[in-house]
Parts: sequence; C-alpha cells; structure tokens
Amino acid sequence: MTDEETIRVYNSRATDYAKFLSTGQQDADLRAFIEAMPEGGLALDLGCGPGNSAAQMRDAGLRVEATDASPEMVRFARDNHGLDAKVATFDELEGTDVYDGIWANFSLLHAPKADMPRHLQAIRDALKPGGVFHIGTKLGKDSARDAIGRMYSYYSVKELIGLLKDAGFSPRTPREGAEAGLDGTVAPFVIILSDG
Repeated sequence: MTDEETIRVYNSRATDYAKFLSTGQQDADLRAFIEAMPEGGLALDLGCGPGNSAAQMRDAGLRVEATDASPEMVRFARDNHGLDAKVATFDELEGTDVYDGIWANFSLLHAPKADMPRHLQAIRDALKPGGVFHIGTKLGKDSARDAIGRMYSYYSVKELIGLLKDAGFSPRTPREGAEAGLDGTVAPFVIILSDG
C-alpha cells in the first residue's frame, strides 16, 4: 500500500483501530490459518495493522514477522504487543520459499487493482512449498474511498479466485459475510484460505 491518504488515516486512527479489532477472542479464520501451519512455522502478517492477529499467532507458538505501511500501526504493534514489526509496503515483499504461511487480512484491498497480480505472485514466491495464504477483501467493483478517506479496491468472489489461481494458488472454499468497518459502514466481504 502506498496511498498516502490511506496511510494518513491509519496513522491518525491506530488506537481506534486496535480497539475496533479487540474482540477478546480469536476468530475462526485466524484459528483455521494457525491450524493449517506447521508447529513453530514462520508466518508473515502482511499489513499487520496494530498487531492483534500477529500477537495471537505468536501466542499460539508460531514465529511471526509483521509489516505495515503505517508507521503508527507498527509503533502500536511494537509498544502494545511486543512484536518486532517493521514499516514496509507490499512492494517490499521479496524472497523465495521463506514463509510457511502469509496472512493478508483486509490489507491487500488497499493496493491498486492493477498491482494485485504481481503482489499475489510475490506472495506465492515467498511461500514455502505447501504453504498457506489467507486473504480477506471487500466485495464489489472498481475502486473508491470510504467515508474516512481510505482507498479500497473491490473484487467479486469469482474475480479474486481467478487472480489466486493465476498466481498458482489452490483456493479453498470462500467464506462470505458482511460487517461494519472502522468507518461504521456495513460492507460485504470474502475470506479465502489458499494452498500454495
């Protein structure tokens, strides 16, 4: 993510976003991701936000790297969860056969649609053989800003599955739903766990 307005919103709302994400329990999608990982495996939280998910992965026994384009989100993850998070954009992901799993939960939807194929290819390359990839994104068409200024790229389920397959993933059954985001708007979403 390199959209400056989106980064600015996250910088100014890091504490609010952390409270929004704090449910006190691990969600089913994160549990499924952790269970699909080998014991003590290396996970990348790509777009870690305030670090809630990365901390739960670590507490479940995984080794975790966490990155986010928002310096304030990274600061929050370090200060409040003790994570060794670092500031990095999606473009900075590199390496081959590095991770057992990559978690991109409602982060890649901030990347321009034209960039998604190359981001997915970089993720596929960075996964070890047999690794798993989690992606969550909002459903819809085109791109637009939300009520608080964040830029979103929207996808249909079919479109996202096609992109994943084109990058060499084997998507599992998608899970669809709808919930309110940080801006208060209820939006439909899809979550897909894929095998690399």
